[in-house]
Amino acid sequence: MKIGMNLPVMVPGLDRDTILEWARRIDAGPYSSLAAGERITFPNPELMVTISAAAAVTERVRLALTVLVLPLHSPVLMAKQVATLDVISGGRVTLGLGIGARIEDYRAVGALFDTRRTKRMEEQIAVMRRVWAGRNVVEGALRPVEPLPLQPGGPELLAGALAPDSIRRAARWADGICGFSFGPSAEEIDFSYQTARKAWREVAPERALRLVMSFWFALGAKAREQLDTYLVRYLGFLGDDAAKALAPTVKTDTPAALREAARMLADLGTDEMILVPTTSDPDEVNRVADILA
Repeated sequence: MKIGMNLPVMVPGLDRDTILEWARRIDAGPYSSLAAGERITFPNPELMVTISAAAAVTERVRLALTVLVLPLHSPVLMAKQVATLDVISGGRVTLGLGIGARIEDYRAVGALFDTRRTKRMEEQIAVMRRVWAGRNVVEGALRPVEPLPLQPGGPELLAGALAPDSIRRAARWADGICGFSFGPSAEEIDFSYQTARKAWREVAPERALRLVMSFWFALGAKAREQLDTYLVRYLGFLGDDAAKALAPTVKTDTPAALREAARMLADLGTDEMILVPTTSDPDEVNRVADILA
């Protein structure tokens, strides 16, 4: 099982030096991927700009967008941006795609939040693949949308799918799933994996399935306080009472708990575990390396 590390993009107050230091330490450590996710109405840096900055100061790790909320974007423009990122990074992009669940993010950018978001995303993915294949998306255009990605046909696509129906639909277009678990919960993760394995066998038996799972963690002297503060802030869209009730369900706040979570995920057949930090302190990168190396 590979181990990836999220940038602390959902921790307020990030600056240039902090973001770049995290990127450099992740690239220098025992990590397979550097990851980040997308929000709009939140004090986080914009996803594509942040990952591009990380691409410029890293050489080795894959750059995982986990996840990009595709219905918020133009598929052609996003295909061009992702292809450009793939060129700049030397072909290191992994693209996680999802529909999101926060109506305020949709409203902020003027996108439609309705029951057809999944269908629209699938249509957008088809458009992006045409762009990456070098096919014209405008009839009569003199040239296709370029540059083409270094990875032939475009980057690996992972579905940010949690619900069984979403996982089953993802088998039609994705190379795997990039899930998230609060606990992390073995039962929840195993159910997702079994659902995905069955769907891939039925829909795409010729295509290998990648299983990627993320969860929050905290280490250090004030790990529990750090984790609770982060979760109450991040989950505030659910309401203060719900956020405070959910925070204690996240148990990965000690070295022993982190090791146990890693063993559990490996036993379930996880291909890559991506850790999501709850502090902007770059020493957290080294703490994890010391514990799991």
